[in-house]
Amino acid sequence: MRKAARRSSLHSLVLPRLYAIIDAGTLSNFGLDLAKVADSLCDAGVTLVQYRDKRGSDEEILRNAKIIEDVFRGVPHLLVMNDSPVLAMLSDWNAVHVGQQDAAIAEARKVLQPGGIVGCSTHTEEQVKAADLAGADYIAIGPVFSTSTKADAEAIVGLEGVRRARKLTKLPLVAIGGITPENAASVIGAGADSVAVIGALLREGKDPGWMARKFMRSIPEKPKAKARA
Repeated sequence: MRKAARRSSLHSLVLPRLYAIIDAGTLSNFGLDLAKVADSLCDAGVTLVQYRDKRGSDEEILRNAKIIEDVFRGVPHLLVMNDSPVLAMLSDWNAVHVGQQDAAIAEARKVLQPGGIVGCSTHTEEQVKAADLAGADYIAIGPVFSTSTKADAEAIVGLEGVRRARKLTKLPLVAIGGITPENAASVIGAGADSVAVIGALLREGKDPGWMARKFMRSIPEKPKAKARA
């Protein structure tokens, strides 16, 4: 089974432009099947997926993680468990995303295998600085725009918040919150390396894979470095 390469040195982690988040609660609200959504995203060429389940039992989360893993088996991918480094370890995903109220970055690092990846959500400049100093592998900043996915969403940071976060860290920067194909390019232009998307992939009447392709078409690639003469 091929997996996305682990970072071999400090700050060498490279994230794809689209960071798809499969949220169990959102799937339930839309009446969507986990395996079908994961399969659709995989077929569209998505390579970075986070699974988030705020209400399921550990057994349910591990079972669903196995479903997602089976879908992506055989293609390059990085799967990230939300909140729990223990469940990430038990799923053999070796990547976890923690929030301000979740396991600390250092604690998560102890649970994961060597080379494990730890991402961290931030909402303020102080939190960005703290996550950088604590040794996160990537930092998420948001919400950039208004979002209905999280009932307890923090204050909107806007594109200016993304710009400020970019100045504070050299780590890969993920922007999240209210991002659509229509505004994704402006978020990348503000300094984000990747955009994390939940609800916008599940627009009514649209296949998640179709939406993922639309996002990827809308997000410009980084300019390639010019070869030296």
